[in-house]
Amino acid sequence: MNVSRVPVSDEVAKTPSGSTNAYLVGVDGALLVDPGGESDELDAAVADRSVDHIAVTHHHPDHIAGVSRYAAETGATVWARRGRERSFESATGVAPDRTFRGDTTIEIGAGCVRVLETPGHASEHVSFVVGEQYLVGDLVLASGSVVVGAPEGDMRAYLGSLRRVYARDPSVLYPGHGSVIDAPQATVRRLIDHRREREHRVLGAIEAGAASIPEITDAAYEKDVSDVRELAEATVEAHLEKLAVEKKVVWDGTRASLPA
Repeated sequence: MNVSRVPVSDEVAKTPSGSTNAYLVGVDGALLVDPGGESDELDAAVADRSVDHIAVTHHHPDHIAGVSRYAAETGATVWARRGRERSFESATGVAPDRTFRGDTTIEIGAGCVRVLETPGHASEHVSFVVGEQYLVGDLVLASGSVVVGAPEGDMRAYLGSLRRVYARDPSVLYPGHGSVIDAPQATVRRLIDHRREREHRVLGAIEAGAASIPEITDAAYEKDVSDVRELAEATVEAHLEKLAVEKKVVWDGTRASLPA
């Protein structure tokens, strides 16, 4: 089934990750995914086909800003994650018509799209599977890394989602930001390895005596993170929460130590 990528400009999306990608799946009865804003290019793409469905991978502003406009314009059925209807309506200003969960199938013209649970970056995060093509939102980027920061981000869930997609061996990934990913296995493996290396550095920092988040952040990052200090510390906290669940560290929300 045809998947069309339509970037929304940086000025509209207002995201540090670059332009947000909206996607149109199918032609007749199409699904519009992640309309992160309004643009002439997206207007033209929507007008060029019959849009019957709108859904988002998660509720962050750069992925939902155009939901209200395009829902009103197309009269499409608006979908939301089951159990997150109020959050969706609060974020978009639109009450969902229908809900999905993992393995829900959305009928698109002569084909279908299946929902895959991929939490971690956000608790409600999902991906949309079109045959061997995966629309992965903020699960994967072609370059760089995805923000997974406390309190919303869950590092343990995020790594599980990466491994789930890796095991399915998709042919192509359509990310929420940046270019299409034609080498999914290598890209997902890079992100898993990156998180494992960061976790190793966090553990090493604690073993060396660092205890607070600022201390651990200083030791765990080999580069200057002053420009993204808040994100770096939120990432470290997400790693600490994962390590605490796995009983590799003791973390009381303020200070970390090794188990006795």
